[in-house]
Order: sequence, then C-alpha cells, then structure tokens
Amino acid sequence: MAAHYESKHGNVAIPSEQLYMSFTDLSAFVQNLPAEYKDSVTADYDTLHATVKGFTIGVRVAERRPYSLIRLEDDDAPFHFSAVVHFDPAEYGFTDFWIELDADLNLMMKAMLGNRIKDALDKAVDGLVTVSQGKQPQFPSDLG
Repeated sequence: MAAHYESKHGNVAIPSEQLYMSFTDLSAFVQNLPAEYKDSVTADYDTLHATVKGFTIGVRVAERRPYSLIRLEDDDAPFHFSAVVHFDPAEYGFTDFWIELDADLNLMMKAMLGNRIKDALDKAVDGLVTVSQGKQPQFPSDLG
C-alpha cells in the first residue's frame, strides 16, 4: 500500500545552491554525525546505509537535479520507498527546504510508522534550520 508523506517547509539560512551541494555527496553525512552514531552508518558518494534498532536501511541517489532536488530510493531496505529533497530559492539568500516520501507499507506498518515518519521528516527539517542558524541540533535519544 503506497503512502505519501510530506514534511513541513523550513526556511534554511543558506542559499539553495550551497545547500544542494552539501547534500550531493552522501558520505559527508557520516562525517557530521555524533561519534556514538558513526559506527552504525556507512556511505559513499551515491549510497548510505544505517542500522537503527536492529534494522538496516539503505538509500541511493536516483536523480540529482542541480540546485533544486535530489531523489533518493531504497537500497536493500525492508520495503520500497523513494524520497525527494527539495531546495527552493527563497528571499535574502535563504532556501525553502522540504522532503517528500513515498513508501510501500503494508497496513500494519502504516499504522505503526505513519505518524513517526511524518515526525521524523519534520525533525530533519527543523534540525537543518537549527544548524543553518549556527546552533547545535538535538539528536533523538531513542536511536540505536
């Protein structure tokens, strides 16, 4: 059963071109993780795999549209999904940043994960906005 989720929009204090470029190489995400999470994540330019609560989930870049979006698809994940990360130019050098996610979830998974997926997308946007303001983001304590 296909499910569609869309994060809230965040006004990131980084120009869209610069923000887009920071997302093009997935291996850069591992470098920015707190030390306690680095062992559970591996990545290269096009793929990223993470183990969370015993589940391994992977993504690979399916499309890069310079300065506007990056499309990710599952790579050895327990269910099929795709995500689109949007980088829309906004006023004063800011970026309107948001994420769409489509996932093939069975009814039970949709009931268990539906609200958590939306919350996770919103927290990712909030974290990026926080970092763009020069502040330290808070990582969820319930990962691992």
